[in-house]
Amino acid sequence: MTELNQLRFSKTHEWLRLDAKTGTVGITEHAQEEISDVVFVELPKVGRAVRQGEEVAVVESVKAAFSIYSPVSGTISKVNDGLVKDPGAINRSPYEEGWIFLLDGVDGKDLINLLTREQYDQWVKGEEKH
Repeated sequence: MTELNQLRFSKTHEWLRLDAKTGTVGITEHAQEEISDVVFVELPKVGRAVRQGEEVAVVESVKAAFSIYSPVSGTISKVNDGLVKDPGAINRSPYEEGWIFLLDGVDGKDLINLLTREQYDQWVKGEEKH
């Protein structure tokens, strides 16, 4: 099971688990609750170089389509093909089975723009008040 305190979070509700210079990316528990039942995922292309904050994927739910942004810069090295047949994995297991893509060549300097779990939780609470 993923230790949430080891993850970093973006204000666009993506999470990042960094292992050396490879990052695993998905959407947060909060985000999957907000968008409700995921019915389709448009995965990014493997080999694509992306910049921090760039739109890289789309998640569609019964409510609407939502853009997924890269929380850090890198090159997409793998996508979660299992989401094509089972997009609901994002709802059931956002931090494990529901990961969306892997990034290679992550620059640790990008982490300064991301939030710790505690910071993210506080930010979400503040966002919900508005």
